[in-house]
Amino acid sequence: MIALAAFPGALAAALSCLGRLDAYVETMTGIRQNLSRALLSAALSASIALPAMAESRTLQTEEVEVRADIVADGLEHPWGLDFLPNGDIIVTERPGRIRILSGGELSDPVEGVPDVVARGQGGLLDIAVSPDFASSGLVFFSFSEPGKGGAGTAVARAKLVRDGAAARLEDMETIFSMSRKTRTSHHFGSRIVFRPDGTLFITLGDRGGGKRAQDMNDHAGSILRINPDGSIPADNPSPDGAKHLPEIWSKGHRNVQGATFDPVTDALVTVEHGSKGGDEVNQPEAGKNYGWPVISYGVHYSGDKIGVGTEAEGYEQPLFYWDPSIAPSGLISYQGEMFPEWNGDLIAGALKFQLVSRLERDDSGKITGEERMFEGEFGRIRDVNLAPDGSIWLLTDESDGVIVRLSRAG
Repeated sequence: MIALAAFPGALAAALSCLGRLDAYVETMTGIRQNLSRALLSAALSASIALPAMAESRTLQTEEVEVRADIVADGLEHPWGLDFLPNGDIIVTERPGRIRILSGGELSDPVEGVPDVVARGQGGLLDIAVSPDFASSGLVFFSFSEPGKGGAGTAVARAKLVRDGAAARLEDMETIFSMSRKTRTSHHFGSRIVFRPDGTLFITLGDRGGGKRAQDMNDHAGSILRINPDGSIPADNPSPDGAKHLPEIWSKGHRNVQGATFDPVTDALVTVEHGSKGGDEVNQPEAGKNYGWPVISYGVHYSGDKIGVGTEAEGYEQPLFYWDPSIAPSGLISYQGEMFPEWNGDLIAGALKFQLVSRLERDDSGKITGEERMFEGEFGRIRDVNLAPDGSIWLLTDESDGVIVRLSRAG
């Protein structure tokens, strides 16, 4: 693959006037308010130097031809990815490593990562760059934390310090730790999503114990909302803990492995794994219960019925469900100029069928159809990310995992 071209002289001059683009990290919304989208797109594209010999291919979808570039390989079960303000990419590997993709090259592992329980679905999981990274240098990441009784999902924050090609984490602080740890090795969740108000959503799986998802004094099977320092927002649904643990936003989730803040509905949207069938798209609202394992559109792996059926009073219905399961992981709400045909659509990865699912929506956010793209082209899709230039970045959950950049062909 040919490396991206350098800036034209006029654009380079304009960017030099902007200095370090400090406004970049005031969240993507802030960027769009202060910089033209065209300038931002050019800035990111020029700052990401792709490997000169990377694999490139062209793929056809229903509405547009897509160019797929393998920009990095050799990653061991990569799980989460985010974009640094200078255009570099930060990515996790489940065994417990953080790497940085810069100038088309992967760094050595970042030093200072905490111990993780890298077993089954556990390990080092999601990563999110703080909206105020320019001033704080903070990154947030989730992991399966060892402790009494086994392991549980935890979230930490730390300052990313770079010294040339080397990088390390400093001043690490665990801001959330699942209180009840168990020896099961699956259903950890765990995506991290910044809300526009600066608070964090954290998704947690039921840790293989379905009944825990209905226990209001158990973190399992819930979505949390906390402040960046780990404290509890005063407007959480039960901030005093009277109804349930104060950090809980919603309950009744099986294993949410895709989450995004959706500008179309101004709300959190998630995808979660069902059992045999019944993978769901949800819009988790404060204080509501999404039913697992009381209701489900799937069945147990044995074929037995789950709970009372597909609906019951007091439990929310999904926006959409898959049957058979696709094992969804990673989710974005597409907003960008590169693929205007997809604006407003939800795009999720799928582990089981090794594809990307594009869920078409109308102006209200209602899901109206599905296109299944790139089936078998890359492997098990673990994460889906939207870059500021409108390109889409995928991670494959393989022992030799890759980072894929999807852009408009031509």
